[in-house]
Amino acid sequence: MSLLSTPRTATPRPDGDYDGTSPFPEGSSPPRDGGARLDVTVTAMIVALPFLALGVLGWLLWGRLIHPSDIVLGVALYAITGFGVTVGFHRGLTHGSYQAVRPVRVALAVAGSMSFQGDVVSWVATHRRHHAFTDRPGDPHSPYRYGTHLRGQLRGLLDAHVGWLFRNDPTPPERYAPDLLADPDIRAISRAFPLLCLVTLALPFGLGWAIGGSWLYGVTGLLWAGLVRIALLHHVTWSVNSLCHMIGDRPFRTRRHDRATNLWPLALLSFGESWHNLHHAEPTSARHGVGRGQIDPSAALIRLLERLGLVHDVRWPTPERVAARRL
Repeated sequence: MSLLSTPRTATPRPDGDYDGTSPFPEGSSPPRDGGARLDVTVTAMIVALPFLALGVLGWLLWGRLIHPSDIVLGVALYAITGFGVTVGFHRGLTHGSYQAVRPVRVALAVAGSMSFQGDVVSWVATHRRHHAFTDRPGDPHSPYRYGTHLRGQLRGLLDAHVGWLFRNDPTPPERYAPDLLADPDIRAISRAFPLLCLVTLALPFGLGWAIGGSWLYGVTGLLWAGLVRIALLHHVTWSVNSLCHMIGDRPFRTRRHDRATNLWPLALLSFGESWHNLHHAEPTSARHGVGRGQIDPSAALIRLLERLGLVHDVRWPTPERVAARRL
């Protein structure tokens, strides 16, 4: 789930005789050129900006209450951009869990791009690479990168959460997302990523001002429904990369070395993405939460779109396949 906009070169490292416990062998990453340093600078700004917003909030809202419009706008934009990532980027474009009509495909890709998690092509390429090399050399964000001893896992947890974004280890979309590069709609949305980042901040500012009638409402809307909303969705998404490979249950069989887990406390905030063990057992499944009480809002949205005739060829899990994967 990359923030970098245009990866240039990368060749995943083969796992060779990887034993599942040793640190990953260090690859021969190319030295950073000016473009790579610029990418890291932009990534640092995207990661840090929402946290700076918290400081501004403390100063601006000292002794004041948050406006109701900030909550409404924040929840609405969190849902729109979150579903753009989970239903659009992830289950649709990355794994082909369903086929969508063109307007829905485009709308979901735009909504996902407004999450500030990177352009759609790079996001998909990085996630496909994660599945190709899960928790072994070549995985761009595994918490087992530094081994399975305590110090290595603590370091790996931080790296899988956010540190990997700053490593000079880009993923080539030509290898992992050639289908998206061949799609003119998706290419256009990918190029428009910087503009969509401005839109996702301008919307809460403009709507907050329009609703409240003053610039203060616009600023608080920008901070709460813009930057803080982005920060929360960032860390929920990154927690699937990190926590959902270290903490939780593993009721389903996955590939060798793959330690994806189910982590129920994140289910609602991640729109069902934290039922990660089943997802890695059956990556193309449109539903991740298959157990009793496992809330999966993304699957519910796909079901609604299917009933409206807006998506088709949905890959719903069958009881037989679920049973075959269960440990």
